[in-house]
Amino acid sequence: MRKRSRARRMAESAYGLLLLGRHVATAAFALLLVVGGVWASWGTAQHVMLAKGREHGTMTVRACGDDQCAGSYTPDGQGGERRDRVVVDHSVADEGERVPVTVKPGTDEVVRAGLPGLLYAWAPLGGALLLASLVVAGGLRLTRTAWATGAVGALLLAGAFLTL
Repeated sequence: MRKRSRARRMAESAYGLLLLGRHVATAAFALLLVVGGVWASWGTAQHVMLAKGREHGTMTVRACGDDQCAGSYTPDGQGGERRDRVVVDHSVADEGERVPVTVKPGTDEVVRAGLPGLLYAWAPLGGALLLASLVVAGGLRLTRTAWATGAVGALLLAGAFLTL
């Protein structure tokens, strides 16, 4: 058996490093997508998930604009105050509807409570998981992981769509 030349061995090592670098960069990009989805979701999701000690109640939607709906707020318990005008994202409520909500502290903004609000809050993560599944499938060639990631993202988005 002939020994390979030094130049050949170095070229093979460099190619291996390039492959490793590609995999690391692709995995980092997929992770960045998922972290970005969590970051985008957490601003709303924290008010739905960590609702203990926050003001809960029911919003009666009176009027809707292009991106927000406004209405009155009635608290469930004794800890809250009645408000004549609070706003919620237009995609979670329609005019004339009564929806359970949680008030964002220090504001007149509310977020939808319950399972519909929870799924809607995590919708950006669902989109990020769908995008990350494409990166995992194409860049890392991990098809089972990509299918699982995409399925979780699609189920999250479908759940939000069906419950609202």
